[in-house]
Amino acid sequence: MTVRLFLLILASVSLSALAQLALKIGANAAAQARSSGVGGEVGGLIQSPMVIVGLGLYGVGACLWLFVLGRAPLSLAYPFVGIGFILTTLAGAFFLHENVSMMRIAGTLMIAIGCAVVARSA
Repeated sequence: MTVRLFLLILASVSLSALAQLALKIGANAAAQARSSGVGGEVGGLIQSPMVIVGLGLYGVGACLWLFVLGRAPLSLAYPFVGIGFILTTLAGAFFLHENVSMMRIAGTLMIAIGCAVVARSA
């Protein structure tokens, strides 16, 4: 795998993780607005700026992913999606102050090891 291809994979997966963070922040804001009587169920989500940002990030990430899929075997590229689980877990812990249990850390480490094995066997 070339460095350029690896960087494209990492960019796509990172954008997806950022999209998850933005969607979570937007969904939380919409839920808070709903509980105070502002906005409806779907309307509040659609109008949330962070939900729109999250969807936009997903779109850009998907375009990059299509570029990756045109240049790498699926069996090589797809396991790197696991990096997204790692990044999303870290984002939840650091930016949203979510509790990350030892079991979650262990599972995340297993994903990281699996990505490393896939990358080395390429």
